[in-house]
Amino acid sequence: MGSLQVIEQNNQRVLTTAQLAGAYETSVDYINRNFNNNRDRYKEGKHFILLEGLALKRFKMTTGKNDGSLLRVNRLYLWTEKGALLHAKSLNTDKAWEAYEMLVDDYFMKREAVKLLSEKEQLIASMKLTLQTSEEVASVKQELNSLKAIVNDQLTIDYGQQLAICNAKNKRVEKLWADGTYNIDFIDTKRKLHARAWREIKMAFAVPSYRDIKKQDFKEAISFIEGWRPSLI
Repeated sequence: MGSLQVIEQNNQRVLTTAQLAGAYETSVDYINRNFNNNRDRYKEGKHFILLEGLALKRFKMTTGKNDGSLLRVNRLYLWTEKGALLHAKSLNTDKAWEAYEMLVDDYFMKREAVKLLSEKEQLIASMKLTLQTSEEVASVKQELNSLKAIVNDQLTIDYGQQLAICNAKNKRVEKLWADGTYNIDFIDTKRKLHARAWREIKMAFAVPSYRDIKKQDFKEAISFIEGWRPSLI
């Protein structure tokens, strides 16, 4: 069986799935399959302890810091003495029962060998965990900001903004027509002046319709219209 790393959780000794499989001379897949096939027999807190989220991160930073196999694990089952007994019953081999008796005598009953973290070690582990969590939060925020930027770049003006652009265009055309510059020599009808305005607005913002103007360009579009004068061509 070899020497097992001592793991204590919730004031009791426990074993990882890999440790249990090694002791019983079987595979991790078999242990997992046996658990899934008999899930109703196993009670959390009695036969196993499930670590997820923050609890799992603490475990990785302390007890499992030297176990590279835990890097990508997001759910970890830790088996209690009673959980190990259920797995031994399922295997029901001489090797499994012999291994279980050795686990009881040499592992589960020898709690005095457990090394508790000092206050300094606990503080260091807590600081590392806080730093790791902060970095993860910052990464998520950065991804969200990038996503928002992409979404904002694709959004077009809403109905209210469409009306505002139409009103700004109509107001500008009326003013230019009233000035008299475009009503005889250059453009002979007000309708043509309206058409010229739409055409040059769409050209300025590279859109097939004013409705396709990007929401982020709305203020710029209003400013363009308010200062617009038709090109003399």
